[in-house]
Amino acid sequence: MHTDKAHCSFCGLQQGPDLPLIAGEEGHICEECVRLASQVVGSWGRKRAAIRPMKSLLKPAELKARLDHYVIGQELAKETLAVAVYNHYKRLNMESEGQQMQATADDVEVEKSNILLLGPSGTGKTLLAATLARVVGVPFVIADATTLTQAGYVGEDVESILGRLLDAADGNQDLAEWGIVYIDEIDKLARSSESSHGTRDVSGEGVQQALLKLVEGSRVKLNGKGGGKQHAERTVDTRNILFIAGGAFAGLETLLQRRLDSRGQGIGFHVDLSDPKTAYEACRVFEQVQPDDLRHFGLIPEFIGRFPIITALHELDEQGLVQILTEPRNALVRQYQRLFEFEGVALRFTDEALMSIARQAIARGTGARGLRGVMEGLLRKTMFDLPTTVGASECLVDEQAAGAGQAVKITIAADSP
Repeated sequence: MHTDKAHCSFCGLQQGPDLPLIAGEEGHICEECVRLASQVVGSWGRKRAAIRPMKSLLKPAELKARLDHYVIGQELAKETLAVAVYNHYKRLNMESEGQQMQATADDVEVEKSNILLLGPSGTGKTLLAATLARVVGVPFVIADATTLTQAGYVGEDVESILGRLLDAADGNQDLAEWGIVYIDEIDKLARSSESSHGTRDVSGEGVQQALLKLVEGSRVKLNGKGGGKQHAERTVDTRNILFIAGGAFAGLETLLQRRLDSRGQGIGFHVDLSDPKTAYEACRVFEQVQPDDLRHFGLIPEFIGRFPIITALHELDEQGLVQILTEPRNALVRQYQRLFEFEGVALRFTDEALMSIARQAIARGTGARGLRGVMEGLLRKTMFDLPTTVGASECLVDEQAAGAGQAVKITIAADSP
């Protein structure tokens, strides 16, 4: 039927005071059809994005080689993570290609294995998880366990983690359901001592209980508080989300040393005749952890059981910290050299200066995180004076400057005025 009024070329509705139309060269479209078209095109994008990371999945050796560019040492942790991530996304690859195993007597269903990282502060736990997510190409989010509380209390619900993961995936739920979540400071959720049973532990054991359904795999409905209003109506399947939990577990080494040292004590039937040469290294004591040790520390057995892969990171020595300063792709020395390049000045460090910086970082007790603080204090005066120093061409940081507090040597170009 011919009409002089403009109408939507998709649904046929006529333009009116309550129905504005967007005009094109040869037609019009209404708001509702725009929204519907956006949903259709978005679903195409989700399917393509969800399959893309699986097609280019790296082998465990290749994953570890990528991690070597960013994390120095920690060979055991890197190998364990590479194998776990490869197996996890290999399973998703099989499912995405329609090879998901059926629940029959002859078939085996492959379940996911979450990962628990233990190690002192500054050993690279967060960096390992973030690098893995970047290499695989999936959404990644870091959640701080200390901010989580039980439902109904002031603080963040555990569902807020999924809301942030959706945001990291730009609202793409299919891609978010294949993402990686790193829960930091998980050791802070340990049960309080029995002497404090009179107070309610809303951020300890209760949060462990709330996380159980999340990390094991279930369909979680986001509420307005935890997932944000924009995700309030969504139900997220966590069965394919890989959860990595990490913590310093300060005090756990005492429990481990007590258990390990007790093997060499006792008389009669309780004596341990094991070879003393196989004694553990004090700096690698976390590699001896067993699930029962975590239970004594304060994690509930149900939570421990949902993290079958347990790997440890150990403290770094001087040589390891020097490697962190110089070898990674984003090494601190390279970062400061780039800053000095902006001023047209070359920055050099002697080997003795690097060793001195490493010793000062160890003295601070914050691992690799302490390196930046030492570097800032060392170069602060130089970076303050350099922009106004005419003709500067090179800065040399030697042992006297790094260890004795002397000024950094600045070389002035011969042709400077």
